Amino acid sequence: MSSMVVTANGNDNKKFKGDDKMDGAPSRVLHIRKLPGEVTETEVIALGLPFGKVTNILMLKGKNQAFLELATEEAAITMVNYYSAVTPHLRNQPIYIQYSNHKELKTDNTLNQRAQAVLQAVTAVQATNAPISGTTVSESAVTPAQSPVLRIIIDNMYYPVTLDVLHQIFSKFGAVLKIITFTKNNQFQALLQYGDPVNAQQAKLALDGQNIYNACCTLRIDFSKLVNLNVKYNNDKSRDYTRPDLPSGDGQPALDPAIAAAFAKETSLLAVPGALSPLAIPNAAAAAAAAAAGRVGMPGVSAGGNTVLLVSNLNEEMVTPQSLFTLFGVYGDVQRVKILYNKKDSALIQMADGNQSQLAMSHLNGQKMYGKIIRVTLSKHQTVQLPREGLDDQGLTKDFGNSPLHRFKKPGSKNFQNIFPPSATLHLSNIPPSVAEEDLRTLFANTGGTVKAFKFFQDHKMALLQMSTVEEAIQALIDLHNYNLGENHHLRVSFSKSTI
Repeated sequence: MSSMVVTANGNDNKKFKGDDKMDGAPSRVLHIRKLPGEVTETEVIALGLPFGKVTNILMLKGKNQAFLELATEEAAITMVNYYSAVTPHLRNQPIYIQYSNHKELKTDNTLNQRAQAVLQAVTAVQATNAPISGTTVSESAVTPAQSPVLRIIIDNMYYPVTLDVLHQIFSKFGAVLKIITFTKNNQFQALLQYGDPVNAQQAKLALDGQNIYNACCTLRIDFSKLVNLNVKYNNDKSRDYTRPDLPSGDGQPALDPAIAAAFAKETSLLAVPGALSPLAIPNAAAAAAAAAAGRVGMPGVSAGGNTVLLVSNLNEEMVTPQSLFTLFGVYGDVQRVKILYNKKDSALIQMADGNQSQLAMSHLNGQKMYGKIIRVTLSKHQTVQLPREGLDDQGLTKDFGNSPLHRFKKPGSKNFQNIFPPSATLHLSNIPPSVAEEDLRTLFANTGGTVKAFKFFQDHKMALLQMSTVEEAIQALIDLHNYNLGENHHLRVSFSKSTI
């Protein structure tokens, strides 16, 4: 293979017209096009980091292009293959990556100083974790890590970010040993420990300031003063991946030893640095997280994505706009519902944004409502039309835009952290003091199901109630969410992840 050497100095820059052919022969130099104007070297380098060592970079600012050189051709091939399946985005803009005609980059250090400084910082961190001498490093490339523990704050948290989502994203940069999550000053925060400070450094460099989902849930990352985390319980708030035998802490037994062993095996698989197989995770929020783990925009999970759902195979004798509003309202703020006039077993449901429609679709498709398995897909409609003034459509279309029952109006509301798939166990809240267990058992039995178990929380304002099937629980939620229990208390019902 003839080695083409490219020099980039002032007058040579004209040679960099960029490479036009899309599928050139593989090369460890990649040509990146359509970069947003204000993008930094660090962000471009971060695109390559999960795939291997980045050995050089050349930014062509005026052309919105860059050349990125990886240490090996294999790394470059992996990166091109990955990003051909999922379009990479920087600052919410799609960018294009292809092999360059050039086989290596030879850059003139005086011109490319800033880029070289950033690279040196990253390389020093990757290679030795030794301080960088004699280089003035730009602010974006922080000095090497002292601690393997990162402190993570999440801004604009309009969607739930779980411990599993964090594990998924941060595992790209090395084995995650422990995570503790907590809320402080009304902000969701986490402490996350790697096996090696180098991994913490790479993750901080690549992920600080990135959004987990499009246009929200921004990561703010710093090194923690702690060098080791002490995790007591494995549950949805904290986890020690090295000790699957820890108890869950809320009175539930620790994991069954067989499950614990499988769990340990699974987590060791998850923690392969740079492993890019999209992990099989259960729902759209997690899929979006997996995509975010490569910081790549997911088709259809943008906040501006498709907001309208088509629901079919409904029980047309029973279904109403109100019942659809209540059920789909568990996963987002339903704006409008239209049951189709000519096909009353189908309905269009408009959510507040694309993330909510994804969540509702992934959780409700295939569930049973009024005895029928419903199908939920994204509709090609952009909005749900209201009937013209004075036209009666038999109450099949309803506008819920100003409903007081929206669960997710307040940014960062607790409800974002309590979105779970339909389950036989329901979480009840806003129960007035005068209402007893017997009253609630009777109320829920009247929805046509059997109440299997019931448990008040300590303050008696909340309870868990278990029906015998998920279908019965769905029915009970539709019938009793917002039910007036007297004393100006309207019952709130949602699905729970706990069992009684």
